[in-house]
Amino acid sequence: MKFTQYFLYTRNRPDRSCIKEEWIQDAIDNPLRTKVQKDGRIRKWVYVKEVDKYLRIILLSDGKTVHNAFFDRNFQE
Repeated sequence: MKFTQYFLYTRNRPDRSCIKEEWIQDAIDNPLRTKVQKDGRIRKWVYVKEVDKYLRIILLSDGKTVHNAFFDRNFQE
């Protein structure tokens, strides 16, 4: 899995440090929803049962490089 420098920096925030790479990989492999942004980046969501929250990840347009990952309080299935 590849990461942007932005992701590596924001990953140190207290609200994001608990996000596991296996959850990110699950979002990439088995998303509940996928949406391509106008800039070509790809949003994917997955439900993380362990924390009872939805995780949103943002991939670069290559579909492989993680740019952002955070718990999305506004996601609705």
